[in-house]
Amino acid sequence: MVNRLQYEDSPYLQQHKENPVDWFPWCDAAFEKAAHEHRAIFLSIGYSSCHWCHVMESEVFEDAAIAAYLNAHFVCIKVDREERPDIDKHFQEVYKLLNRKAGGWPTSIFLTPDNRPFFAATYIPPVPGPNTMGFMQLIRTIAPAVENNDAALFDNADAVEALLARDRAPKAPVEVSREVAEQFIKQARSNFDPSYGGFGSAPKFPQASTLNTLMSLYCLNGDEEIASMVLHSLDNMCAGGMYDVVDGGFCRYSVDSEWLVPHFEKMTYDNALLCEVYLRAYALFDDPYYLQIAQEIATFMSEFMLEKELFYSASDADTEGEEGNYFVYTRGEVLGALRSAGVEEKASRKRVMRLGCSKEGNFEGRNIVHFVEIRRPEWFAQIRIPLQLLRRSRPYPSIDKKIQTSWNAMMIKSLFELGVYDQRFLDQAVASMQALLETMGGDDLMHCGLIGKETSVGAFLEDYAYLGVALVSAYEVTSEKAYLTAAEQLAQRALERYYEAGQWYFSGGEFETLAEVTDGAYPSAVGVMVDLLLSLGSLIDKTYREPAETTLRYYGDEVLKEAILYSSMVNQSLRCMEEDVIIKVPQATAIETVRRVSPSPYTRIFYHTATDFLMCNNHSCYANATTLEALFEKAAILH
Repeated sequence: MVNRLQYEDSPYLQQHKENPVDWFPWCDAAFEKAAHEHRAIFLSIGYSSCHWCHVMESEVFEDAAIAAYLNAHFVCIKVDREERPDIDKHFQEVYKLLNRKAGGWPTSIFLTPDNRPFFAATYIPPVPGPNTMGFMQLIRTIAPAVENNDAALFDNADAVEALLARDRAPKAPVEVSREVAEQFIKQARSNFDPSYGGFGSAPKFPQASTLNTLMSLYCLNGDEEIASMVLHSLDNMCAGGMYDVVDGGFCRYSVDSEWLVPHFEKMTYDNALLCEVYLRAYALFDDPYYLQIAQEIATFMSEFMLEKELFYSASDADTEGEEGNYFVYTRGEVLGALRSAGVEEKASRKRVMRLGCSKEGNFEGRNIVHFVEIRRPEWFAQIRIPLQLLRRSRPYPSIDKKIQTSWNAMMIKSLFELGVYDQRFLDQAVASMQALLETMGGDDLMHCGLIGKETSVGAFLEDYAYLGVALVSAYEVTSEKAYLTAAEQLAQRALERYYEAGQWYFSGGEFETLAEVTDGAYPSAVGVMVDLLLSLGSLIDKTYREPAETTLRYYGDEVLKEAILYSSMVNQSLRCMEEDVIIKVPQATAIETVRRVSPSPYTRIFYHTATDFLMCNNHSCYANATTLEALFEKAAILH
């Protein structure tokens, strides 16, 4: 049996086209059928590299009895959260309202025939467990309740609808103050793991936005405790496990607190953001190891995730149905790699222990290669290629070849920043930016599509925001004014379409959703839009600061209460108070010195036709010199 998903481009929907469930994509026909036949709607949201989505598919959606009951009593809809983040964001909020906690994927939502949610879950097992209703049991309860117009169920749908409407009420503005930094530092210290770095407990995510904000704070106040939190986290995160020391690139998260056992999928956004985090740490702490990690991430993305200069969305955690199969080794395989690299037997046995490999293994009988002593030993370079060659004989995890504007923009931005130190990556950044603008730009920006196929999903706020800040970086690194002009055009369109007196919408039109302000898997689109507007305020026109400052005031109260959840907004709040340092430089200037020696974490570079260097703020220029070094020396005396 092949269902309607066979006609969809999304790799995730294609994964489900042969399920016995009679899936619809998100479309009017599905909702019309539900209303006409008075059937409940079952909405399932996931993505192609999601391990638990695969588990629910095999256990539930491929079960003939469950599928038959669903087909007889429900209208079933599948959504790719990466293709339609507007739909996903709305129903994550529904999940949070109904369960009083954050959701996840797969997301399982049940709705009334008129499309109002009343029940939300994530993974649901096929049969009951301790304190858990099985999927068949659940749908056998819901279907007759809907068919018989159960009052309690429809009242619950009314209540959810009312709560969602209440969340759209205007907020009282709160002035930005230094207190937000104090709250952020306090909460970061409270959540920090002194043993292994990072924030929170298992499962542990890299939280690039938190690390970025801490680095900004360290630049501003020189607090060595903040530096220690950042460095301890960065060293532990890249010691192997969540970071793939063999091929390069970060996995999505670690299931333990030690960063050892990852959830093996690799996402473009994680690698883009962490590439930039390690690069910034290199500039700030002058540690070449961090530059090496950034280069390895970029190399992985270029070798494994690139086609026609554009970056794929993600690679899967599973290989042939087995999680992590591509990535792990037996102890004997690692010993063999050491021997093939010319390492003598006695040294090989010592080194295999330093790579954390044992007969028993550290992951389901095999080993995730990592550095027991945290920092990479020099001799590891000898065996990296043999370990890579072992992997090449295995099937690579499936890749979601969807091209997303926002995620590509994140990666391209990091390549421009890395290009300051390595010409190879600057060349790639220029080529990829051109390809992205040609493929997804044009008269109206698009969100995602497959290479060689016509794109059909229009852009969302995050696409405008992330592409805008990438274009600003492109201008600062290359001096090409066209990039800055394109960034301004994107900002103007975003303001017209998504902005309303401090509040931002993530999407409009068919499915209007408010933009999230908390940082999730990556910094919020609102925080990134504020970044873009403040940059344009420094580089083009001060009036762009007004919507940025209004936005920070509009969300100020919630940011202040739980600052750690709003890292990117905290960072931009600090930037707004400090104001940018604008370095005006001649056209042919190598900007590595600016990136490494600037006195402010909020530095913007502007190219002018004069031959001297100027240091300015948003009101005036206060220092000038004939070299950058002299400029920074003079500025230090003045301040």
